[in-house]
Amino acid sequence: MNAPAVGFSVSDQVRSIGAGATTATELVSQVREVIEAREPELEAWVQLSSTAAAEAADIDNDPRDLPLRGVSVGVKDLIDVAGMPTRAGSSVTPSSAATSDAPCVARLRALGAVVQGKTVTTEFGYFRPGPTRNPRALDHTPGGSSSGSAAAVGAGTVPLALGTQTAGSLTRPASYCGAAGMVLPHGSTDMSGIIGLSDSLDSLGFLTRTVADLRYVHDAFLGAQSSDPFGSATSVFVWGGSYLDYLDPAMIALLGRIPALLGDLGFRSEPLDWDDHVRTLADDHLTVMGYEAARERAGEFDEHRDELSPQIRDLLQQGREISGSAYSAALIRRDRSRELLREILDGPAVIVGPAATGPAPRGLSATGSPILSRPWQLLGVPVVVVPGARTVQGLPLGLQVIGSAGDEGYLFDVGEKLEVALRDLPPVAG
Repeated sequence: MNAPAVGFSVSDQVRSIGAGATTATELVSQVREVIEAREPELEAWVQLSSTAAAEAADIDNDPRDLPLRGVSVGVKDLIDVAGMPTRAGSSVTPSSAATSDAPCVARLRALGAVVQGKTVTTEFGYFRPGPTRNPRALDHTPGGSSSGSAAAVGAGTVPLALGTQTAGSLTRPASYCGAAGMVLPHGSTDMSGIIGLSDSLDSLGFLTRTVADLRYVHDAFLGAQSSDPFGSATSVFVWGGSYLDYLDPAMIALLGRIPALLGDLGFRSEPLDWDDHVRTLADDHLTVMGYEAARERAGEFDEHRDELSPQIRDLLQQGREISGSAYSAALIRRDRSRELLREILDGPAVIVGPAATGPAPRGLSATGSPILSRPWQLLGVPVVVVPGARTVQGLPLGLQVIGSAGDEGYLFDVGEKLEVALRDLPPVAG
């Protein structure tokens, strides 16, 4: 088996072990070799686990049917892994090791996955970049805050990584690095053991090489079957970004091709006419995030203000100035928009739109804009990032498929078919 993290899907890795073609020990060792070969240029990892080989050996001796047997996973360094510190990209967090796994990590281990280590995050999941580089263009940002996870998966060094999202922390880096990504609906999984910014917004997510891998991991993690009985009968609303920000010409060109692609795939499509709500949601997201972050991270602000980056310091200071009435009003508008969106997506239907404003910007001093994820993150809905499209310079362009909680099968069905079509497209010129 050669470079399994690059050449094999998650399900194929599991089947290969089950068929006796390889073992968890061999697979984990091969993945570690690939990680170490690319790490000097990527800088995607904070720390690699010293116990991965021993854990793989234990899995080889486990007779149970494990759906993620021997699959390597990277864990964003906001999430607790027993025996490793959780630094959250900051110098003010304790350097002592976590005493237990976060429930999401424990769940993956119970399914047979092996933690290869902790991946780089921006400071407290906000804007200060870490050292990670984009695997498709080393002088471009990988995005943030799930930068290390997205870069590791996008480079093919690990088949699965955990990320989180508060604004655009997973969708943007997935789009920039050419990875598939999923943001789970808010409240669908236990978020304890994870350093957060905003209780109303923080969500767990996965990064994999393909949407098919996302579906496989999602179903294993939740113990559910996400098959879509409606198939291509699903309707699609095409979203152009609601003028939230300037879109790169390449992204505009890609969006122009989407209706025809969807039609060829058998999906009915029409434009999403919801711009006023989307723009209001984007503004309200800032209000909710600032207000809650100022309270969630009050200890760091009060005790280590001068050691924090200007980005997180400004967020926390501005959050303290947001009134309780402004915060409550934002939540009321959010709840009404949730009701309206459920009516729009009752069909079944999903929304397809840009996952980022364009390809990853050149430079490593910033992580790009999360604006196109803010409205959907405030609503707490599931999102799937579809890779495959690319610019003439070879930079990835990601799309996001947005739906309702409980309807993840529709997102996967559209996303898997759309990914195939996007990979067949010639490079997109802006």
